[in-house]
Parts: sequence; structure tokens; C-alpha cells
Amino acid sequence: MSEPQEFVPQKIQIGISSCLLGSEVRFDGGHKNSYYCAKEIAPFFEYTSICPEMAIGMGAPRKSIRQIKDGDVLLIQSADGTLDVTAKLHEFSQNKVQELGNLGGYIFCAKSPTCGMERVLEYKKGTNNSTKTGVGVFAKALMDKYPYLPVEEEGRLNDMVIKENFFTRVYAYHDWRNMMASGLTKHKLILFHSRYKYLLMAHSPKWYRELGPVLANLEDLEASAQTYFEGLMTALKVKATRKNHTSTLQHIQGYFKKHLNARQKEELTDAIMKYRQGLLPLLVPMTLINHYLKEFPTEYIENQVYLNPHPEELKLRYAY
Repeated sequence: MSEPQEFVPQKIQIGISSCLLGSEVRFDGGHKNSYYCAKEIAPFFEYTSICPEMAIGMGAPRKSIRQIKDGDVLLIQSADGTLDVTAKLHEFSQNKVQELGNLGGYIFCAKSPTCGMERVLEYKKGTNNSTKTGVGVFAKALMDKYPYLPVEEEGRLNDMVIKENFFTRVYAYHDWRNMMASGLTKHKLILFHSRYKYLLMAHSPKWYRELGPVLANLEDLEASAQTYFEGLMTALKVKATRKNHTSTLQHIQGYFKKHLNARQKEELTDAIMKYRQGLLPLLVPMTLINHYLKEFPTEYIENQVYLNPHPEELKLRYAY
């Protein structure tokens, strides 16, 4: 299995660019403190903060660096070319990512030549001409080493849908690794899929249909589990839509048809349809379903991750 299987701590470890936590590590001696990361979500996670530039001894303040394309070669240099840290940053990045198998996610600082997840400026050597086609050296090394690790840039977390999607993946990734750390069995894998049925359906019906057959033949259990894991994380990266949420809610509604009276059925149907039309947030039909679950317990539905993919206190379900 390509993903680490060591003991997974209960508090999820999140990697993060040091400047986002207020550390004065930027080239100008400043920071990019994120209140959201440093205060709002910090109680839920344990951070591993990293600044590759400080780690290789550049200090702060320091001469700024940029990505420079020289033919097929990518250099990390100062604008005037008098400072070249290409080798040092590559060496640090390759070595450091080997130590980060315990992470459950990573939050990067955007546009950084070391930590930018995407759209980093690449300059043509000898000019000030640039394209937004680069990826930070350290970010690329981390994503290459752990291709299914949930990663995001701090600025993009201002988008509620992107934020909810990121943390849904963080908690699913952590859940999977806990399952693997407890010892993989056929029963555990099938049970895991059963719990994720409706979350998968909300994110990607296509992947939900494709992952079922993976579990039909578990002769090579580890290979099947790896295939399933890759499909799971790929599916969850697809942003859930109102259409898919509505279909998922209607499937769950079916489990209550023998228990709800006419008024209750109408109330739930109305909430789901108004959600579909954009008149109500997802939280409204979800609250009703959780209420009916208390009145009419259904173990299969109660165990669905879809109902609680992340802590309620993170307030992420307002995105839809």
C-alpha cells in the first residue's frame, strides 16, 4: 500500500505554511496571518507548520526568490540571479516530505515559489515575462509523494463550497487511515463502503457505481483496498451539487416512509424540494432527517458519514 499505515492520532495533523499562523517568516520579515486557520479551526487540529525558505537558512527579511524557467530547467533564484537556492530547496523538499506521512491534510500559502499549490508565477530566464503555470517546489514534492492527501490554499478556503469539500476529504482521509491502522479485513472494508454510500452518492454517482464492483472480488485484499481508497478520494474531490444532494436526501427519505405520518412526509419532502430550488440551505432537510432518526432509529442510516462528515462546530454545511 502506498499510503502510510502507522498509528493515526485522534487529533488530525494538518500541515500548514508557517506564515499563515502569524510567524514572521516572509521575505520582507512579515507574515500572512490567517485568523481562520490560527483561531477558528485551530482547536480541531494539530498543526505542523513549515516554511521551506527559513528551513534552508535564508532568514527573514531576505532577498525574494522566484521560479525561473531556463528551457526545460526550473530554477529558484533571486530576480537578478545572484542568489540560487534551487538545489537546497529541492533537497529539503524531498527529505522533508518523507517525514510527513502522519499528515491528514495541508493548507498552503498561495503564489509562493515554494508553497504555492497552483498558479505560481514562472518567469522566462532573463526577462520579466511570466506565466501562472508553476507549482511551489515544496508543494509539488508533497503532492507527488502523497497524491491523495487533501490539500488546499488558504485563500481558496474563503469559498464555502471549496472549504466544505476540503474538510470533508480531510475527515474521510483520516477515517480511512484509522481503519487501515486497526488492521485491514474484508469485513472492515465492506463496512467502510457501506458507511460512505450516501456521501459518495452526493459527490459523484459515477464513482459510487464504480467503487461497488471493486469490493466484489477481494482475493487480493490490499490491492482492492488501495484501488478503493484512490477512487474514494478522487470521488470526494468532486464537489457535491444540489442535484446530487437532493437525490441522496430522497434515497434516505425512503427509509422513513413506513414511519412518518402524512404531515411529516410532506414536511420533509417540502424541505428537500425547497433546498433543491435554492430556497433553503442543506442544513434544513438534514436537521429534519436527524430529528426523525431520533424518533425512528435506523442503524444503517445513523451510521452514514453523509449525515456528519465533519464536526458540526466547523459550520461547513452552510455552503449549500
